[in-house]
Amino acid sequence: MSKENKLRVGVIGATGYTGLELVYLLTKHPKVIIKYLCATKKLGSKINYFDQRIKKNLPRISSIKKIDWKSLDVIFLSLPNGESQKIINKTFKKYKNLNYIDLSADFRLKKISAYYENYKLKHKAQHLIKNSLYSVSEFNRTKIKNYRIIANPGCYATSVQLALMPLFLKNLIQRKDITIDSKSGYSGAGKKLDKKFKHKNLYSSTYAYSIKHHRHMSEIDQEFEKVINKKIEYTFNPHLLPTFRGILSSIYIKPKKGVSINAIRNELIKFYKNSKFIKIKKLNSQLGSGNVLNTNNCEISVCQTNLNNRIIIFSALDNLIKGASGQAVQNMNLMFNLSESMGLK
Repeated sequence: MSKENKLRVGVIGATGYTGLELVYLLTKHPKVIIKYLCATKKLGSKINYFDQRIKKNLPRISSIKKIDWKSLDVIFLSLPNGESQKIINKTFKKYKNLNYIDLSADFRLKKISAYYENYKLKHKAQHLIKNSLYSVSEFNRTKIKNYRIIANPGCYATSVQLALMPLFLKNLIQRKDITIDSKSGYSGAGKKLDKKFKHKNLYSSTYAYSIKHHRHMSEIDQEFEKVINKKIEYTFNPHLLPTFRGILSSIYIKPKKGVSINAIRNELIKFYKNSKFIKIKKLNSQLGSGNVLNTNNCEISVCQTNLNNRIIIFSALDNLIKGASGQAVQNMNLMFNLSESMGLK
């Protein structure tokens, strides 16, 4: 830490949607000094050229080559898949006091074959995967301090795990015949949205994509298999909405025999009783993403459907904050024994 007892922080990939959200959050964090903001374009520019919300006087955009790695406590990597692993591979052993929070998928998957299958990239830091932790913050408060590389989860995967993980841990729901219908604002696809999706009227319509397999499914499979030692069987359908930010996941489940809808909601309340950012709504509450926009909160509602043996759980969060940059800051706080909500209120 610095002489002022503050974390010295750098952000690589500072000008993308998640990078800018991260910088904005870090400027409000009382225990952070931002030392470097890195990108590949518009070098020398002020960060508020990209985001006028950022009023603080910060270092200008620079190349990664300008970083003095010894001067940092933590580096955030908000980069395309395949890039973070290269940087971490070059610096991990040399700078032993440096910690990494990676917002890409490079360290999310423990199996190299799964990473290649989903991202069509050869992993260039395979030997460091064992030194990394996949961290939904609420599940790793004690473990996280033992790792220097934190893999920040995907936004869809976060919304699904927060809703279901406590229920699988207590064996309250069936692991088969689950339907997950998730809808996200288009910022989740990044600034190159037009290159990824050729759909007509993309910004004024709802668009279903990756129908057979979405990359975040590999995370969901991996993390639930850790808990129940078996794969869960589900369909997952993501959609883009004509709105900038926010996620709403609608998850259709079947309770185990003898498990009531009240028992399911009560278990969620019990599990998250000490979690500032998880809000369990009243039974059968209607839910949208409106309440969680621009916050690190996740709202969860448990509802009865027209079928007696079928329950729906709604999970809403902001894909850029709880689904990405906010959770990254939350993970940083846990790593360094700071208040979990610091900088995120």
